[in-house]
Parts: sequence; structure tokens; C-alpha cells
Amino acid sequence: MSFSQELRKQAEPIFQAIMEHPFVQGIGKGDLKKEQLIHYVKQDFEYLNAFMKIYGLAISKSSNRRDIELFNNQISFVLHSEIHPHNNFCEVAGVKYEDLQGFPVAPSAHHYIRHMLTVAQQGDIADILAVLLPCPWTYVEIGKKLLEEVNPDSAHPFYDWIHFYGDGPMTVTTPFCQRLDEIAETLNEAQKEKLMEYFLLSCQLEYKFWDMAYNLEEWPVKTLEVSV
Repeated sequence: MSFSQELRKQAEPIFQAIMEHPFVQGIGKGDLKKEQLIHYVKQDFEYLNAFMKIYGLAISKSSNRRDIELFNNQISFVLHSEIHPHNNFCEVAGVKYEDLQGFPVAPSAHHYIRHMLTVAQQGDIADILAVLLPCPWTYVEIGKKLLEEVNPDSAHPFYDWIHFYGDGPMTVTTPFCQRLDEIAETLNEAQKEKLMEYFLLSCQLEYKFWDMAYNLEEWPVKTLEVSV
């Protein structure tokens, strides 16, 4: 069993919980509330901004052009392609994508972003791959599962979202796994355990991100608005 296969095996309960989450189920049923879609897009816009910055950190730590190309291509993908599923949610919610940008991050999104940034700043390429991998991996599996179970036609409100992740251009999981497996062959058990820890925590925070959007999570205490 490869190292990435072992990661996926250990994370199976979390992946299953994500598939059963009411927000993910709501995508398949097409019955999510406007407020939930808006909250998701606000948070994911900021999350993906952080994701691109982490790819930039990965490039700065890369020692070969192959890794530089891998991470650089993903910056372009997030910047230019992953706006399409956001736009699908915005269209269903009846809002403009531009109006949902620049908002403060909610607690779960804040935790997730800080987790990834800390690992990326303090770690190496293997650490970065491990901490980032759950995001594309869970989304691809969600998309494929919904595509198989729902088989949406063009009238489905989230047809574009499901197809984008189910059979679209989201292909980074395979090269990420391959590169991580290559590096893992040179690591000792303690180093691999650390990567497993980063990966599983990101999986847990993927679940929390869906939960945050579904429950419209905000910070528990409102602060005073200060005019400058």
C-alpha cells in the first residue's frame, strides 16, 4: 500500500462523514438555502486566496522545476477555473460573486487557514502536500459520488458544481499523491506520522468547513463597529 493510500484509509471515517453532511447532501438534493450558499462562497473565497498563497510558499521551497510547475499550475487553476462553482452557487442564491468578496473569515475557516499556513511556513514540500491534499481529494470524491447518485440534468440547480468536481478539470489529486508517495519513500516512520497528522487534521477541518457554511457559523461575540 502506498503512503497516499494509507492516508486515505485512515481518513475513511471523515470522508464518509463529509459525504453524509447535510450541506453536501443539500447540493445533491438542490435544496440549500440562499443564506447557506452565500456564507459558503464568502468563506471559500478567502480560503482559496490563502490556498494560492500557500502554493506560492511551496514554490519558494521547491528545489526543482517539476515541483514549481505543479504548484504554479494550481495557482492558475484556483484563480481562473475554480470561480465557476462559486458562480453556480451565486446564481442560485441570486447574488453577484463580486459582492461576496472581502468578508471576515468565520471561526472554522480561520482555524483551517491558520493550520495550513503554519504547516506551510514551518515545513517542507511534503508537509505542504499533506496539509493541502484533503481539499481537492474530498471535493473530487464528493463530485463523483453526487454525479453517480444524482446524475443531474441541466435543470438541476447545482448541475455545474457537480460536474465541475465530478468530471471536470479538478485533476490535482493524482499528481499530489504521486509526488507525496515519492517523497515518503525517503522518510522514516516519525516523519510519515507527522504528515499523517497534518493530513487528518485538514480532513477534519474540511468537515468543519461544510458545517460552518450549513449552520451560518459566526464568531460568538459581536464587536463594536469603529469608523475611521
